[in-house]
Amino acid sequence: MADKDQTLIESLASIPVTYDKSVGSPIYDTLATAAEQFAKIDANIDAVRQKLSIDKLTGDELAQRIKERTGIERKAATHSRGSVTVTGTGTIFTGDLFETAGSTQFQAIETKAITDNGTVNVKAVVAGHDGDVPANTITLFPVTLAGFTAVNNPQPTIDGFNAESDEDLLQRYYERVRTPATSGNKAHYKNWAKEVPGVGDARIISLWKGDNTVKVIIIDSEKRPASETIVAAVQNHIDPGSTGKGEGAAPMGAFTTVVSAAAVAINVSVTVSISAGYTIQQVMDNITVRLTEHLQEIAFVESIVSYAKVGATILDSEGVTDYTDLLVNNATVNVPIKYEEVAVVGAVVVNG
Repeated sequence: MADKDQTLIESLASIPVTYDKSVGSPIYDTLATAAEQFAKIDANIDAVRQKLSIDKLTGDELAQRIKERTGIERKAATHSRGSVTVTGTGTIFTGDLFETAGSTQFQAIETKAITDNGTVNVKAVVAGHDGDVPANTITLFPVTLAGFTAVNNPQPTIDGFNAESDEDLLQRYYERVRTPATSGNKAHYKNWAKEVPGVGDARIISLWKGDNTVKVIIIDSEKRPASETIVAAVQNHIDPGSTGKGEGAAPMGAFTTVVSAAAVAINVSVTVSISAGYTIQQVMDNITVRLTEHLQEIAFVESIVSYAKVGATILDSEGVTDYTDLLVNNATVNVPIKYEEVAVVGAVVVNG
């Protein structure tokens, strides 16, 4: 990109010395104005040049370019779903609201008459991961519902996922262009699975149960085992009912079975030296977060959970200065992860 001062110097140098080129002269002022405008134009050209590389795009510009080139669209955020138990007698109407102490709101997705108590299906008002809340946290009525005195969710709400990130969208784009999906090959099945909201990755096993059979193993966007709802959505997208009739994305004659990866809990016990200003609970929380991130990074990528890398992850956790006595699943060796499995954080015990 040209510098306006350098442009001005070069422009002045092209004018014969017989003319007055001093600061404030008509020639100087004219060329200075032109140099400034040239610099702005050059900056705009440089910005356009940067956008020629898809790796440098973000947000809507990235999504639009990928859609234009491949037809792939960014997966939208999804609403977390679950159920609540309400106490009282009356009718819950679609749209009635319930809330956590943290102000996360859920709305009924069905109209149902209740006598004494009953269960109502709900979904989060706002899409995204924040709608996934633990059991026994939806306990409030933001607006009084006549006849009802209490509400609770016996189970966590699930399947609230944020909109697909730029990184994940770009990964799907490169998977499409670098491993062309044609005629129902493995890449095609992987692409079909990952088109479904909530799917983070997929693995494919061909001829898993004889000729013309395909098995698709999926994990969700948090790189954990997929819920029954997501599995059903992928099954319906690729081969509804696993009939091989070609009523989904898969070709006729391809009997496809979609399953979730099985969870392998990674239990960690460790003694740590804690940095000043941190509590043991804070350190435990930080280690859990970093372990979760590490397992997400290696999900469907590596076939082991490395004992050494778990140690490095702990050492990298905020508030930890050193560690000893590390056990991963009660041992000091790598944990094997099979093709149809995914590692998830289990119990984390931290001693100070």
